[in-house]
Amino acid sequence: MNLSLISTNIVPANAKWAFTTRRVNKSDVVGLSTEFLHAVPGDLVLGQIMTLGQHKKIQLAEGRPAESYPGDYVVLACGDRYAPDQYEGVAELDPEGADLIAGGGLLGRMRAAHLNMMQPTRVKPLGMLLNHQGETINIAHYSLPMAAIPKDITVIGVVGASMNAGKTTAAVSLAHGLSRAGLKVAGIKATGTGAFGDYNAFRDAGIPIVADFTDAGMASTYRQPIDRIEEGFKALIAHAAAEGAEVAVVELADGIFQLETAEILRSSLIRDCFSGVMFAAPDALGAVGGVAHLRQLGLEPFTVSGMVSCSPLAIAEAEAVTQVRIASRDELRDPVCATELVSGFMTIASVAPREAFIGYERAA
Repeated sequence: MNLSLISTNIVPANAKWAFTTRRVNKSDVVGLSTEFLHAVPGDLVLGQIMTLGQHKKIQLAEGRPAESYPGDYVVLACGDRYAPDQYEGVAELDPEGADLIAGGGLLGRMRAAHLNMMQPTRVKPLGMLLNHQGETINIAHYSLPMAAIPKDITVIGVVGASMNAGKTTAAVSLAHGLSRAGLKVAGIKATGTGAFGDYNAFRDAGIPIVADFTDAGMASTYRQPIDRIEEGFKALIAHAAAEGAEVAVVELADGIFQLETAEILRSSLIRDCFSGVMFAAPDALGAVGGVAHLRQLGLEPFTVSGMVSCSPLAIAEAEAVTQVRIASRDELRDPVCATELVSGFMTIASVAPREAFIGYERAA
């Protein structure tokens, strides 16, 4: 092993630790290794920004964005990324310069980009972080413990047609509505790329229990084995249940044709845990196609939401063909509507009486 330095101050004090590193104990870092060819997803890397490109900010572990400047020291996770509207990237580190492929803190090699994207911000890897045992520090070392899923928690899946179809807004709105109805709700992001946007969205909606796949030890779930994603999912749901959650609203990233999402929906422990599925679509055609595909998989969505719900005409088109109710963000946030939507597959014993919601719109 090429151990370049042993020091309690191996990482500069002004280094910016990205969101993907948020569970790491910084005092565990005692050295650096420059064996970059051995890097695997989740390994932590100290780097220095060379040139600014698409991502001009780093999402920090403490949950806020920080402007980036050439010369900044950053601590990122090596990782893969799948984002049709942005980059596809793989967990490979070039010692001469690597690509910042996600603002939440993923470093790798960009191999495909949307036409609207700039070149990635370039980062020079200085070394992979080592612990007292001489091991490369990986975020998997700090994951929630693996555990079985209790039977007394209802799991609702939220999937969509694509990036930017409105999945997160739909998931957060439903979680908000069920929470306002008196249920203890968890917001879970089970797959995707490490970033604080969805995490913070659940927090902003007042959801008391929030976790994502980074809590399960993955900087990104792209190119992870399905059994690893399932184990992470089990840990997340078990954690939510241990915190008292009665229902977990679980978002899966990207569209239903994304490799891991498609495999999950075809046959997986995750699919088997879903009591109900909500679909998010960008427009009427996306709603029709998505619902048809889910039905081919044996999944009947209890409602459709997303960007399609912003247009009364699109709602009418989609409902006429799918025969599935299209629910807007405001409807999902309404406690009466939210509980009615899920009443077909869950018994809601702890919901506040209906009269408690009188004046909800005025209060909200």
